[in-house]
Amino acid sequence: MTEHSELICAYLLDGTGAGQSLDWSGVNSWKPGQAKLWIHLDCTHENTDAWLREHSGLDTFVIDGLIASETRPRCDWYADGILIILRGINLNAGAQPDDMVSLRIWIDKHRVISTRFRNLMAVEDIRQQLATGRGPVSTGHLVARLAASLTERMGPTIDDLGDQVASLEDLLVGGDGSEKLELRDVRHKLVNFRRLAISLRRYITPQREALNRLSQMEEAWLDDRVRGRLRETIDRVTRITEELDEVRERSAVVQDELMNRISQRMERTMYVLTVVATVMLPLGFLTGLLGINVGGMPGAETGWAFWAVCAMLTVLVAIEILVMRRFKWI
Repeated sequence: MTEHSELICAYLLDGTGAGQSLDWSGVNSWKPGQAKLWIHLDCTHENTDAWLREHSGLDTFVIDGLIASETRPRCDWYADGILIILRGINLNAGAQPDDMVSLRIWIDKHRVISTRFRNLMAVEDIRQQLATGRGPVSTGHLVARLAASLTERMGPTIDDLGDQVASLEDLLVGGDGSEKLELRDVRHKLVNFRRLAISLRRYITPQREALNRLSQMEEAWLDDRVRGRLRETIDRVTRITEELDEVRERSAVVQDELMNRISQRMERTMYVLTVVATVMLPLGFLTGLLGINVGGMPGAETGWAFWAVCAMLTVLVAIEILVMRRFKWI
């Protein structure tokens, strides 16, 4: 198996939590009567499509779903199995969390075929569990473990998002250090938080419905143990959805307070400009009147006239300030 092989991994589940790793030779020689089989394929490899169509025995519609580049979480029932598509947080280096990675899974009584375009930490979790003998014991248990791992890895990202919005809300609404905040920076952060929450919720909400539909299907490999694990995962997805809703609501509160702060800042600026204009308007009128270039201007030939005008303007400013204070304008 080469570094860029379409076969990422394949295991025979022994039913006790361990698994035997297989190469392509072992996969192609497998028969349904043997132990349960898990095949995980890389959709970016050109041979994946060919193997699925020539060797998997799956319906064309199922294969199209397993190799589709753009997918939303869903669960489709077929006569011989179930196709379920799940999403997870993109935890790869340099990736954005809202650029969610997808896991496409075909599951029947004897095998599981999963595909991906980008690396998934949840798959590595299952591989480590199988290596230590604490892995899934059946095909249904495998899918339930994959769904649970995908969901659990969402937790830290969602919690961090909620903490950041709560911190921003405390700073802005609570008033602690809010005067030191740059409103432009707050608005930029808020836009990113809301965009991330909306993008995540777009996929997480239908994922809850897909898992719920899977848990209600009548299949022999969906025993009580698997249904119980699926219900726990559904409950966790529901809490994540509620946390995202809370992020959106908190963001709306911060947005309202941000608009109030911007409005108050504009009002203060306009108020200061109005006061200055009110004080300067009479002064501008008088200086403009005294500055006209016509004959008969009083004091034009008097040396102390300039200082007299300055004193008069100073007195006028004092009177204006007293009047404004009297009427509580300043």
